Amino acid sequence: MKDKKKLNRQQAKYGGNIMRHWYWCVWMMILLLVLTVVIFSIDTLAGCVTAGFSVVIYLLLIGLDLYFKPKVLQELIDFANHYEGIQRDMLQEFAIPFGLTEPDGKVLWMNERLMELTGKNAHFHKNISLVMPELDVSAFPEDLDEYMIETAYKDQTFRVTMRRIRMDELLDASAVAQRMQENSCIVAVNFLDITELSHLRKENHDQKQVVGLLYMDNYDEVMESVEDIRRSMLEALVDRRITKYVTTLGGICKKLEKDKYLLVTNRRGLEQMEADRFSVLEDVKTVNIGNAIHVTISIGLGLESGGYCQDYEAARGAMEMALARGGDQVVVKEGDKIQFFGGKTQRAEKNTKVRARVKAQALHELISTRERVIVMGHKITDIDSLGAAVGVCRAALQVGKHAHIVLGDVNSSIRSWVNMLKEKGEYEEDLFITHNQAIEMTNQNTIVVVVDTNRPSMAECEEILYLTRSVVVIDHHRQTTEKIEHAALSYIEPSASSACEMIAEILQYYGEGIRLRSFEADCMYAGIVIDTNNFVAKTGSRTFEAAAYLRKNGADVTRVRKAFRNDMDTYKARAEAVRHAETYMGVYAISICPAQGLESPNVVGAQAANELLNIIGVKASFVLTEYNGKIFISARAIDEVNVQIIMERMGGGGHMNIAGAQLAGVTVEQARDQLKEVLKQMTEEGAI
Repeated sequence: MKDKKKLNRQQAKYGGNIMRHWYWCVWMMILLLVLTVVIFSIDTLAGCVTAGFSVVIYLLLIGLDLYFKPKVLQELIDFANHYEGIQRDMLQEFAIPFGLTEPDGKVLWMNERLMELTGKNAHFHKNISLVMPELDVSAFPEDLDEYMIETAYKDQTFRVTMRRIRMDELLDASAVAQRMQENSCIVAVNFLDITELSHLRKENHDQKQVVGLLYMDNYDEVMESVEDIRRSMLEALVDRRITKYVTTLGGICKKLEKDKYLLVTNRRGLEQMEADRFSVLEDVKTVNIGNAIHVTISIGLGLESGGYCQDYEAARGAMEMALARGGDQVVVKEGDKIQFFGGKTQRAEKNTKVRARVKAQALHELISTRERVIVMGHKITDIDSLGAAVGVCRAALQVGKHAHIVLGDVNSSIRSWVNMLKEKGEYEEDLFITHNQAIEMTNQNTIVVVVDTNRPSMAECEEILYLTRSVVVIDHHRQTTEKIEHAALSYIEPSASSACEMIAEILQYYGEGIRLRSFEADCMYAGIVIDTNNFVAKTGSRTFEAAAYLRKNGADVTRVRKAFRNDMDTYKARAEAVRHAETYMGVYAISICPAQGLESPNVVGAQAANELLNIIGVKASFVLTEYNGKIFISARAIDEVNVQIIMERMGGGGHMNIAGAQLAGVTVEQARDQLKEVLKQMTEEGAI
């Protein structure tokens, strides 16, 4: 040991601040030499005396350096060794669990606290993920030098910090080890116990406020269906079901009006509601004391928007969306995130036409005060979209305004109708315009009417929506999180069968003397026929009233039927899709429609989906078609399954019994597997 210290002492030398201290001594000796020369030039005797003293000082300094240098260096070495031991002991006894691992997670060293935590000893050199599966050191991002995660272990919650220690410089300077690869390193892992902090954070999260509104969708209709003497009892039973549900979960329910409630709860109560998927929706439907119509409710909830007022406004926005989607559902709005629950039943058709009359008057005023009218439907225009656009053009001509219809590629389903409209000579030559023409024509004095869609991304020419302040939306599809913002007039009625039905109602209240031409009535009648599958699906009394109005204006059923006839290749492709259909989970029919040789395979897929519903035991049908680099899914149901919420999970939408979606970047087989996974997941959740 003495020989080792002696070796270290002999190999050591001054450096750093100590060496700089000796530099100052040298400078002082030089100054003393200069002083001696100056004195010697003034007085020889004084100079000799000064020179003698200088020599004595030089010799003393040299002697002191030679005598004390080994002792000083030895003191420094002893201090360094002692300090290193203190550091090692402090790290070993550190109160926070700490360890070193290789980049792949193999343990190199653990301090006492980490050994106590894991129950391992100093000889444990296996992967740390064997002790804590959530701690995968190999997943540490390569572009980071420090990474932090939270994990639970033995009823405790830890914030684990992993820090890379680069070994390159250390190994390059080492005399006993050489670097075998570039960027070699070890990982320092420490565990900070945040159990109490995590508990307090969860408590804070659970206690966050949630404000909600609850409306009875069909209060007037339900009360009219029951005897007067029982109305108060029915209202009391429904009120009790709602109040009990909310208060059981720790919330407050306050009745505002006869059919409106204010709800206040916390995040914990909301999570419990989400866990049982808002069972109150189905619970209130069981209230029956002779009423012919079941009670349905809609709930809008808003949270974490910055305060009570902001949460209330978010709840109002959620309620508006719930009603626009047909009611009988819950919409939870959390910032920009929106969740939907329920919505399994079809919205009851309203007998009153007051809303249609108000919208018709508003549309009349908007068209009358604008210079130009541009109408468009959704991409890949179908006959319902075209028929509705034709009806709007007739409304524009009624007040002396020239209208244009924006069309992209004309598919086989509307080609004959487009040619017929061009040949009739009732409109200007530029009735149909392209996207570029529409963009050039649109300005602040142009009204843009969007029919058969309420999503900007699905509009035929989305760009023109932002070139004018006058946008009108008329649609029968349920709203999603994506919608056309700042519309001057929005008429979205999910209970309507088609956009043509809505336009037919509007035209009846639009103005006196309006008269559709027979070919226009044919076009609109065809739109209703297609969207109702020959008046079978989603058909109400107002649907037949709209059809009767169109018949009065010259619509001919025979002409419409002839227009729907298909060629032999289309008929064979539809039959092939039906023949190769498979049954999934016993109630869902899934098939792939061949697209070879078909101009509009997505239309054929929709027809095949309608055919599959004629099979006994099939609750919903899904036909997938590849077209223009995308996979189109046509979903159909009768009354037992809401295909709209299924298609929403896949990025689409529609109605309860008619919906669809488009998938990009996948093959048709991958899309089919994705559809099956969604059906399985939603069934397990109880969403369908």
